[in-house]
Amino acid sequence: MIIMIIIMMIMKFVNRKRELEILKKRITSGSFELIIILGRRRIGKTRLILESLRRHEYIYYLAVEGSNIRYFKTVASRLVPEVRYAMEEWESIFAFLKDRIIVIDEFPNLIKEDPRIISIFQRIIDTQLQGTRTKLILCGSSISMMKDRVLSHKSPLYGRRTSTLRLRPLRFPDIRGFFPSSSWEELVEIYGFADGLPYYLKRVETPFWSWLGRELKSPDTFLKEEIDFLLKYEFTDPSTYRRILEAIAHGKNTPKEIREYTGLGHADLTPYLRNLMDVELVVREVPITEKWSSKRGRYFLSDNFLNFWFRFVGPNLSLIEEGLFDIDAIKRDYSHYLGPIFEKVAREVVLELIRRGKLDMKVTRLGKWWWRGEEIDLVLVDDQGKRALLVEAKWSDLSSRSLRRIIKELIRKGELLLEGYDKECLVIARRAEEVDGAIVLDLRSFDEIFGSPNVSESAI
Repeated sequence: MIIMIIIMMIMKFVNRKRELEILKKRITSGSFELIIILGRRRIGKTRLILESLRRHEYIYYLAVEGSNIRYFKTVASRLVPEVRYAMEEWESIFAFLKDRIIVIDEFPNLIKEDPRIISIFQRIIDTQLQGTRTKLILCGSSISMMKDRVLSHKSPLYGRRTSTLRLRPLRFPDIRGFFPSSSWEELVEIYGFADGLPYYLKRVETPFWSWLGRELKSPDTFLKEEIDFLLKYEFTDPSTYRRILEAIAHGKNTPKEIREYTGLGHADLTPYLRNLMDVELVVREVPITEKWSSKRGRYFLSDNFLNFWFRFVGPNLSLIEEGLFDIDAIKRDYSHYLGPIFEKVAREVVLELIRRGKLDMKVTRLGKWWWRGEEIDLVLVDDQGKRALLVEAKWSDLSSRSLRRIIKELIRKGELLLEGYDKECLVIARRAEEVDGAIVLDLRSFDEIFGSPNVSESAI
């Protein structure tokens, strides 16, 4: 465990500026803090916590599946030797830990071992820690358990927490901090594989295609078991969930299409989809013109790594296992695969333009739009000003002729929604020429839009 922490502390720490500032403020406060941190596996929770605790003494304990109280006592006694005299009871141990910083990682393992632990911790907080300068940080990757057992208003800990951090993947421009010498084109290719998930970003080496070819031929590649590892952590019977994820990855985005692919009935599918959304593996979207309750909602995988795995790894596991898989099979299809991925990149571009005041809109709604086979990648609406921006993302090289055709189509589609609104068009492409009548951006604009990488070097 000590070796793991040292390795993590010398790694490059990228972004998470807002979350880091929140944590540092809580850690240096003069009062008791109960800080809850949750986020799916591979999101970088532990790394964030350890970065915030640099220059502080702390007890870090990674919970396991059993005998946690004995192991925790051993770990705590390294910093507070008096703990060795405590009985193997949580209340007795915490009596020696007042005014300390205590991190319990993978807290759901404690809950699985003893469901009473939440009530025990409530009692410890109420009778021993309130009024002290103790900082208790509870962290978990099982989002469903953290939400239901720790954050729920029914939880004994409800009302005791002083801060909750929900970690999301890094934004697309932030991944440049991992690969500062890469071109924007290579960064989009990496993003299509790893999304903004630090665990996968740290695995990638550049040049990207050389590394991926080696990784897929490696007999111990982490890619073979990764999806099973993620699903088994959340679900006792992952096979059906895997089948649903596979359906969505292959473009089955409506409940009807997913049912036909998996063979599940309507009543059976609904709870599975709800559980997958709860653990943030699946997201549901509705057209920007519709209410959330709309029956026209579609389901998508939440991150690019899931899409990549089910598109390229899952169907080729036998070849990968034998070391026979040819990376060219991915290269041939990758530009097509990156089409929807580049829509997410385009969304980041637009949001950055808004943040920097380069789009004069007061955005009240933002999202995709579709209707009877028609679709617009992104629509930004200013309901007060009666304006809308229609955005098309293309991972391709566009001539002026192609651009004029795309803009004409955007204008036509725009007439089908938001009657009475002034509409502008924005096209974002891999490479594009300039044309009149629309804003056109491509990868050559990204340096100006996103600025320099946000990277800070960490040391022991």
